[in-house]
Amino acid sequence: MSSSTKPRFITFEGIDGAGKSSHIGFVVDLLEARGMRVTSTREPGGTALGEQLRTVLLHQKMHLETEALLMFASRREHLAQVIEPALARGDWVISDRFTDATFAYQGGGRHLSLAKLEQLEQWVHPHLQPDLTLLFDVPLDVARRRLDATRSLDKFEQEQDDFFAGVRGEYLRRAAQFPARFRIIDSTQSMDEVRMALAAIVAHL
Repeated sequence: MSSSTKPRFITFEGIDGAGKSSHIGFVVDLLEARGMRVTSTREPGGTALGEQLRTVLLHQKMHLETEALLMFASRREHLAQVIEPALARGDWVISDRFTDATFAYQGGGRHLSLAKLEQLEQWVHPHLQPDLTLLFDVPLDVARRRLDATRSLDKFEQEQDDFFAGVRGEYLRRAAQFPARFRIIDSTQSMDEVRMALAAIVAHL
């Protein structure tokens, strides 16, 4: 690959405990080693306003539709301030979560109408989708063990198994709906095995 390669928008997705965030730096390093400029960001967050909204979203109870609207409000700012400018200047963009997460968590987990989420998606980013979505998938019991071993948990991480079953189910449904965009990573594998899989995917971009 060379710096003249078309910039790509890559998203990392998965239920809490899937281990996706552990591999973002690895993929950034892979791309930079190949001469790419990379902007790494996250959702909710990515901007000063988005980080304030992240604190509210992860820790405050609210109506389900309020939660979804705030997610997309943060995303609109993220697109305007970070993602779209980075792609325009030729950077590759890696985001820890994007709209698939809203379908998974607010749709699959909380059962908000997917039609409403589709309307918001069309309003906020009708012409932009990730070029590649890496879905880190693990069974619920594995994810739960990993979460139980970590720091204090936010309000999503504290949800029960039926919530996470819905989240995982919606992620897998979207992966089946958009097979050209998604790559499913078996995140029960060792760190080295996952990174070998990631390196192979990056090499083919």
